[in-house]
Amino acid sequence: MMRAADLPGVIPVFPLPGALLLPRARLPLHLFEPRYLAMLDDVLKTPHRLIGMVQPDPNPRAAQEDAPPPLHSIGCAGRVTQFSETEDGRYMITLAGISRFRVTEEVGGFCPYRRVKPSWEGFDRDLARSEKDTGFKRESFLDLLSRYFQAKSLDTDWETLKEADDEMLINSLSMLLSFDPEEKQALLEAPSLSTRRETLVTLIEYALRGGDDHGLLQ
Repeated sequence: MMRAADLPGVIPVFPLPGALLLPRARLPLHLFEPRYLAMLDDVLKTPHRLIGMVQPDPNPRAAQEDAPPPLHSIGCAGRVTQFSETEDGRYMITLAGISRFRVTEEVGGFCPYRRVKPSWEGFDRDLARSEKDTGFKRESFLDLLSRYFQAKSLDTDWETLKEADDEMLINSLSMLLSFDPEEKQALLEAPSLSTRRETLVTLIEYALRGGDDHGLLQ
């Protein structure tokens, strides 16, 4: 388990709309752009091997002319735990979620990928053991999820879902279900597991009511 003292003062970031990484969860990624191959090469030389997953901010008021797309203020750093190279030079990697962070500023310089100075303050629970959701009513939640999967013509291993602990179940669904980037951001920024579960339930119920997948959490 990584300690707060081990968290670096600068990390590279991978701005990817709709990609959500949460603490203690795992995210597979496919890297093929030269700048991100360079990023991986540099990251593997560090003791922490952290990459920050952060979504671009779609707010046009935050954009500046001739500048890269602005970033959301909160992302999640993951440690590279697995990687493999394909025959054509691409990489498949797995990030293990370590801690969320707040972007304090972007670091300039002659670097092909983007880097930021993160603030890790306020995310102490991310470095602790898995969270519990004392208000979680699993049976009614799985019933709601079943109706959602049926409406979306999705299939899953229900026995695995029934046996998963609260955090793994809620976080995995938050990462895997098809929500728009701003809804994913709301799930990331939820301060606790219970508030993430409440947000997840709201999104699922909205979809079942025939929501258009846009505008719910703006």
